Amino acid sequence: MRVQFLLNILLAIVWVFLTGTVNAGNFAFGIVLSFLVLWIISPREKTGKYFVIIPRIISFMFYFLYELIKANLQVAADVVTPKFYMEPGIIKYPLEAKTDLEITLLANIITLTPGTLSLDVSNDRKVLYIHAMYVHDKDKFINSIKNGFEKRILDIVR
Repeated sequence: MRVQFLLNILLAIVWVFLTGTVNAGNFAFGIVLSFLVLWIISPREKTGKYFVIIPRIISFMFYFLYELIKANLQVAADVVTPKFYMEPGIIKYPLEAKTDLEITLLANIITLTPGTLSLDVSNDRKVLYIHAMYVHDKDKFINSIKNGFEKRILDIVR
């Protein structure tokens, strides 16, 4: 997987030098173009993991950006309106993530989203305690994290 990544970067740099336009947009286009070229010419049985993980990472970044914007708008709307719609609470979230990396990534992503804060992980590492500003339905909140952030993180790291 490392070889494909380095080859992808190298081909993108070659693209930038061939076109003569050195800027971030041209480099990003070179990354995408070289990724597609590598995907087409690579044998599937040896290099499949790289071509699965990269789209998942990109998908995760767009999902996180969507959730970030949605949470920012929700908090901002609550601040500017005269009535507060907050229903704060501390949620005991059952973890499917097992490793330190998985738990750390999930806790940090939750904390980066406005209106939520990861508080603690239980000693047996099976529960994550989360403070949320908007807990209208506890089960719906848990399912949104389980089927959102946690599922996507586990798809990337496992």
